Amino acid sequence: MQNDKLKAYLHFHLIVFIWGFTAVLGALITIDAVPLVWFRMGLASIFIFVYIKIRGVSLAVSRKTLVGFAIAGLVIAVHWLTFFGAIKESNVSITLAMMSTGAFFTALLEPIFYKRKVIWYELLFGAIVVGALYVIFEVETAYQTGILLALFSAFLSAVFTLINGKFIENHHPTKISFYELLIGSLCVTAYLVIARPDTFFSAQFFVLPTMDWVYIGILASVCTAYAFIAAVAVMKHLSPYTIMLTINLEPVYGILLAFIVLGDAEQMSKEFYYGALVILAVVIANGVLKNSKKFKAVKEA
Repeated sequence: MQNDKLKAYLHFHLIVFIWGFTAVLGALITIDAVPLVWFRMGLASIFIFVYIKIRGVSLAVSRKTLVGFAIAGLVIAVHWLTFFGAIKESNVSITLAMMSTGAFFTALLEPIFYKRKVIWYELLFGAIVVGALYVIFEVETAYQTGILLALFSAFLSAVFTLINGKFIENHHPTKISFYELLIGSLCVTAYLVIARPDTFFSAQFFVLPTMDWVYIGILASVCTAYAFIAAVAVMKHLSPYTIMLTINLEPVYGILLAFIVLGDAEQMSKEFYYGALVILAVVIANGVLKNSKKFKAVKEA
């Protein structure tokens, strides 16, 4: 059991690294956030459907469960719309810095979802991580729209994590991923039909630069289909708060990648390294503290 948790924890770090690359892809892709999310969710749904057929996973669900998946699908769609919108309005660094607040939102929301008391050190760790990332980046007022979009995206990320923490108890992760992505893509489709009836699904809508198609392909397959299924699966072994706290490494991974790929536009200051060390220390401290409490409880039992 302990070995499974360690594997899940390391696996989730790989997923978070991939998510960090997602932000870089969002900056590289030239189309705006709405069609980007539509392509991402639609293609990812197809990839997962093929995987389901190969693996023989049942798609049977009750009407009540389908409604729950629909709500989660809408949440993840809006999360991605605001996430990529924030990147377009600001840059990768600022967007990922604001996404760190997801741990704080989770600490506030998890007691509501799971009906447990607030643990003081979760709030403290969440606040420390947020503070560390504010030290890393000097957030400029010129990016206020991007900051607000990213903060809302972080909140939705916390909500989505908590919802799936419930679903994973009774449903296969691939099934969850397929329905949420499919329904999310349908929600974005509905928006495009209403808001952009003249351009949506026209020939011009699908005329993209070659590299955009390459980046979207990577985004939909590796960064979405694979990462989405894998992330939901590891929730069997990790608490929602530990997941969200680990996600706080996404800015570290993402900004390193952005600096490599995008160059001076994402250049980091020395504060980044200070903040990164603080984040790593908090992640380690969280794991040590939780494991020590469990070990103590087992020992006393």
